[in-house]
Amino acid sequence: MNLHRMLQQRAAEGRPLRIGLIGAGKFGTMYLSQALRTPGMHLVGVADLQPARAKAALKRVGWPAEKLGARSFADAAARGTTRIVDDAFALIASPELDVIIDATGHPAAGIAHVLACCEHGKHVIMVNVEADALAGPLLARRAQEAGIVYSLAYGDQPALICEMVDWARTAGFEVVAAGKGTKYLPEYHASTPDTVWPHYGIAPEDARAGGMNAQMFNSFLDGTKSAIEMAAVANATGLTPAPDGLAFPPCGVDDLPHLLRPVADGGVLHHRGQVEVISSVERDRRPVFRDLRWGVYVTFAGDTDYVRRCFKEYGLHTDSSGNFTAMYKPYHLIGLELGISVASVGLRREPTGAADGWRGDVVATAKRDLKAGETLDGEGGFTVYGKLMPATDSLAAGGLPLGLAHGVKLKKAVAAGRPVRWADVAIDEAQPAVAFRREMERTFGAALSGASSRPRSSRARARG
Repeated sequence: MNLHRMLQQRAAEGRPLRIGLIGAGKFGTMYLSQALRTPGMHLVGVADLQPARAKAALKRVGWPAEKLGARSFADAAARGTTRIVDDAFALIASPELDVIIDATGHPAAGIAHVLACCEHGKHVIMVNVEADALAGPLLARRAQEAGIVYSLAYGDQPALICEMVDWARTAGFEVVAAGKGTKYLPEYHASTPDTVWPHYGIAPEDARAGGMNAQMFNSFLDGTKSAIEMAAVANATGLTPAPDGLAFPPCGVDDLPHLLRPVADGGVLHHRGQVEVISSVERDRRPVFRDLRWGVYVTFAGDTDYVRRCFKEYGLHTDSSGNFTAMYKPYHLIGLELGISVASVGLRREPTGAADGWRGDVVATAKRDLKAGETLDGEGGFTVYGKLMPATDSLAAGGLPLGLAHGVKLKKAVAAGRPVRWADVAIDEAQPAVAFRREMERTFGAALSGASSRPRSSRARARG
């Protein structure tokens, strides 16, 4: 609770955190709007494949034109201005920066950026949760070995969930479930960029006029983004997916303690310590009462008579047994909150969430019957969606990670709803991102193969 005070001190000493941003899209632009107003932070550089777009984004959120004309990173650092380039690796290599933010959303690029940060000694904040879901456990290990901090991005839901899990555990509670809300119906798994807008209630022409990317928005709708984010949470917290992945139960905030508890206790969870996403829509399409579509939650257990009595005395909403309760945050502010990660990493050398093991994975899954010879088009596309799986099951099945399922050709047909396997595709194993993922599978695979592929349910635990 002292980050702002520490930033003010750095500003007074003339030693601001020196920051570089890769990617000036929506998330990055939201951060730019706040970085301008935060003491102790100096945006030394921005790298974007379209520098003109980055400059326009900075101006749109209030940056004065005179702050955007730095001739070099050294010039920017000396004069308190910002250098805009199209070369992310030049940004990372600059000695004038302390913290790099990857806001690209491109898995292969994210892996390359983290490895470059390891080489040049730059802390890295991964807005790019797609890269984290693909190879976060090994990226975090490489960062630790290099003496830098690797962190999830505050403002994005995974880091907010990690914070809530940490709060509950530090207070001595067992976390029963943690996750987020979203709009979900089972048929959304088959949604494509051609069908996405009616599901959102947006006219296609309005979406085009607003510059909205159909494939990106579809990745939120078809379950892919939820799977990616819950894999990141599982790998950072030790919580695990259910054997069948995400169930997306419809649930409002008042029902969190009732539903987000194990089946053996009257809820819907496979086991204690599970990641789960709840839907803001009932299966009959009615809106959920007091939904959590934009927020995050954690459910936790009292487990003693004394704590259960305290829950009651202080008005906590519990299940009928009085043992399970919940905390939630109704909104997340995306890039507007990213400064929390920048300050935590830059001042305390502490991540706002980072993988410490491989527990969840996201496997490319056929949206329809796919034929041999078809080319997969990745996240939010026409061919596959991302399904959350326990990492043990993904590894045993030889599942193709969603983050590599773009631009690769099928060698074999895959039926609708079935996972795509490495053996089903023609893929260049020498590509850096592919090779890094394969290295992660080898590095963590031995430990996984020695563990049970599925967490025991609470009912199984009761039987011993």
